[in-house]
Amino acid sequence: MYLNRDISWLSFNERVLQEARDNSVPLYERLKFLGIFSSNLDEFFRVRYPVIVALSKLDKKTRHRSNLMNKADVQDLVHTTINEQLNRFGDILCNELIPALKERNIYFYYNEPIKEQHVAEVKEIFLANVLSFIQPVYLGADTGNNFLPANNQLYFVVSLRLKEADGLKHVAINIPSSKLQRFFELEEIDGKHHVIFIDDIVRYNIKLLFPGNEIESVYSIKFNRDAELSIDNDYAGGLLEKLEKKIAKRNDGKASRLLAEKGIPANLSLFLASLFNVEVSDVFEGGRYHNLSDLMSFPVFDKTLLYKKESPIPYPPISSREDLFSIINERDILLHLPYHAYSPVLSFFNQAAINPDVTEIYITLYRVARESHIVNALISAAKNGKKVTAFIELKARFDEENNIKWSRVMKQAGIKLIYSDASIKVHSKIALVTKKTTEGFQNYSVISTGNFNEVTSAFYTDHVLMTAKEGLSGEIAELFQELAANKKPEDISALKFRELYVTKINLLDKFEKFIGNEIKRQKKGGQGLIRIKVNNLEDPGFIDLLYKASQAGVKINLLVRSICCLIPGVEGMSENITVKRLVDKYLEKRNGCQAYSGYASPG
Repeated sequence: MYLNRDISWLSFNERVLQEARDNSVPLYERLKFLGIFSSNLDEFFRVRYPVIVALSKLDKKTRHRSNLMNKADVQDLVHTTINEQLNRFGDILCNELIPALKERNIYFYYNEPIKEQHVAEVKEIFLANVLSFIQPVYLGADTGNNFLPANNQLYFVVSLRLKEADGLKHVAINIPSSKLQRFFELEEIDGKHHVIFIDDIVRYNIKLLFPGNEIESVYSIKFNRDAELSIDNDYAGGLLEKLEKKIAKRNDGKASRLLAEKGIPANLSLFLASLFNVEVSDVFEGGRYHNLSDLMSFPVFDKTLLYKKESPIPYPPISSREDLFSIINERDILLHLPYHAYSPVLSFFNQAAINPDVTEIYITLYRVARESHIVNALISAAKNGKKVTAFIELKARFDEENNIKWSRVMKQAGIKLIYSDASIKVHSKIALVTKKTTEGFQNYSVISTGNFNEVTSAFYTDHVLMTAKEGLSGEIAELFQELAANKKPEDISALKFRELYVTKINLLDKFEKFIGNEIKRQKKGGQGLIRIKVNNLEDPGFIDLLYKASQAGVKINLLVRSICCLIPGVEGMSENITVKRLVDKYLEKRNGCQAYSGYASPG
């Protein structure tokens, strides 16, 4: 028995809302959590909701055979849950956070008239900064235009009574927040800061766009479009080129949601749904303002309303000039990000790039920084005559363009690039450096639960292990050799590893043995105990093993950040399993498991 993964994900996003409601969280951070909730929900509608809709259209026999919940269990429940969450979102923002901002002398215009003192300033901002980006488009089959609203962009739909025509005409007005900014600071009044949406700057001046015509109504809307990229296994055209073509069309994908301002007339929402090919069931009503992920960039007037900035601990306590390879020879280095500084990882690659004894560097790249220090170190290494091989995952969702950009730069620098099979994603983050010594060659490896990304290392919790241990580094070298040979996944799966736990090769088998050992301990009269921390838990094979351990009496404590399809506390199945979900200041990404015996496995 498993919980539906999308319902579980929505419960995760609910906990993001809970952070926004928590009075112990600094005020600006509560605004940011609302922004994170909104951003998460937009991605859900771009990636997961189209899948839910597609599954709902399967016949009952197929759904039953595939162990899928029916339409009423999923799509309707998703609608209900999201609508309830959006109502809570509005309540938190309007009844808690905006009043709290006012108490701090920060006046946020939100669905209210502009004060007389600001009318002229708002008009001036519109004429001087905003108007040149406005592009009105008349809507309707009779207009002859092929206008397609962009994904996740803000629009007003304006209903007009034209002087020279009968009936209503509908016009789409873009809100150019992506070209300018979402929030504008207005002149202070009595020492109080004032902030206004660009939406309201456009709304309050919209009559200037249609002189002499009567404006019947103005409603805000936006569309989410299916963003998933499907790539087949045919490499004839090249994976990179295929992805570029797919990305170019991503924002033209089928609309998965039309979000409209609450109170929009039914005939107008039906007109928009029909015009832009949106299912009526995929029309949602929200508040006056959309894309509230922008709350993450709300102007900061008081830094005491943010989390206190924490300086990472320098570990190991060495200078950037010291030879990191010598230190790793003496002992492993285990970093706990972001509590430890990321500088040892950067030093590892920087030193490898210029060390005359380093001969080879291998690395997997999933999501790298826009101006990646690590990739630049790899380029430096290649220019210094070292053999550099990068296994780059082009299909990292919404980072495909950045990865393609870096692929071209690395290729031009002489780095050998390997792309994953189109049917899988390479999600591991490992690196290997080979160095000449007086006794031959020495391998140094880096294993990370997070990306090789110096930006996200500041707010994602991750582990990074740097080691020269022969067994582990030897297996990583063997894995890279297989990947460099462009082996197919089914060929690589034949590898035998003792130290490495690799998905598609031995991870499930190793986990089964891990669980089995603790079941044996429990049956011998011991106190079986397993602790696991993961991002997501949805694989039926893993869940079944945990159910089996629970049924044997093993106590299991799970700490899961996002999706958890395991159902705890069910008598005869999972009564010995407890699940806690973690959302906090940092994005929790560290994975690991530990048994009562003290045996541990890094995620």
